[in-house]
Amino acid sequence: MKTVNIHEAKTHLSRLVEDAAKGEGFVIAKAGKPMVKVVPLDEAPAEEPKKKRRIGFLEGQFFVPDDFDTMFAQEIEEMFYGDHK
Repeated sequence: MKTVNIHEAKTHLSRLVEDAAKGEGFVIAKAGKPMVKVVPLDEAPAEEPKKKRRIGFLEGQFFVPDDFDTMFAQEIEEMFYGDHK
């Protein structure tokens, strides 16, 4: 495996990365001391599959009353204003 110093790696990064992608990994060294190894990925990391949303799977198990928007309106009004009838 080829070893390059940091300055050379910065200067020739594009070429070195392309070579690594083809299977020719390399080591980057600082003052002769190996610091990191650059190797090709086996394959691109797979993204986590998105969970499919099951729309309508509870259909028919619940119902919304026709007076949903006004349900308990009288009781709520009485709680705030009292019974003024």
